[in-house]
Amino acid sequence: MSNGTQTNASSVVSLWRYPVKSMMGEELNATAVTALGLIGDRAYALVDSSNGKVASAKNPRKWGKLFDFRAAFVTPPRTGEQIPLVRVTLPDGTIASSEQGGLDQLISSVLGRQVRLEGRERGQEERVETTFPNPWTPSLEEYWPDIEGLAHKETVTDEPLPEGTFFDLAAIHVLTTATIDLLRELYPEGRFEVRRFRPNIVLETPSSEKGFVENGWVGKTLALGDGVRINVTGPCPRCVMTTLPQGDLPKDPGILRTAARYNQVSVGVYGSVVRGGMLRRGDQVLIE
Repeated sequence: MSNGTQTNASSVVSLWRYPVKSMMGEELNATAVTALGLIGDRAYALVDSSNGKVASAKNPRKWGKLFDFRAAFVTPPRTGEQIPLVRVTLPDGTIASSEQGGLDQLISSVLGRQVRLEGRERGQEERVETTFPNPWTPSLEEYWPDIEGLAHKETVTDEPLPEGTFFDLAAIHVLTTATIDLLRELYPEGRFEVRRFRPNIVLETPSSEKGFVENGWVGKTLALGDGVRINVTGPCPRCVMTTLPQGDLPKDPGILRTAARYNQVSVGVYGSVVRGGMLRRGDQVLIE
């Protein structure tokens, strides 16, 4: 790894990918990183058959149950190969695979809305089939709760996603333990856990670094692992999803309210991949 102009003792403490958008995902020990993020991340999404919009827990009045589903790949995705099919665990524990057929109807029956599982268009090195035209610009519905600091209140907006993908704004979301620790101090009644924020890369920061440290990384480059370089493009604005119940985490609007009050609604940062490679838990990080 090259020497950075600014160094610290940060390291990769956890890695996450979410094979199906808005479902629970997979924690990884190691992963390939490509131009479109952690390989296989948000490779699939459910699409509302009635209007063609991507199903997202950003509109919990329709899709809040998605957090009760968990998705994993049937086989590990590999660079240079077609993205594999997925296995979905339903809220009642039933496990179904997209290779078996009937998965769309099974999920639809639980959600109470007709949906179909679609794969996003990716580059030649990672490709999944889709029935949508290429290029295709998907969109989703986002509900904005009545919380001071949000761009909208008590309304649902139509939000476009980056062309041909199921990402919200960027391919990589990075979060530090320093930010989680500060949020816990600011709102001790809340349960601030990584899974509420659905990051890809969680960095453990040294005890000397406190506060929303990622804010100072915007415009800089993170050098990680086997030559991976990520350009930090901007803060990651949060939404109603962070307040939703999942597993043993309760519904808590105070989570989003705290982010809005103390950090302009942002938790963590977004990034774009400048150079891909392998990334592992425990890898050191340089800020360049």
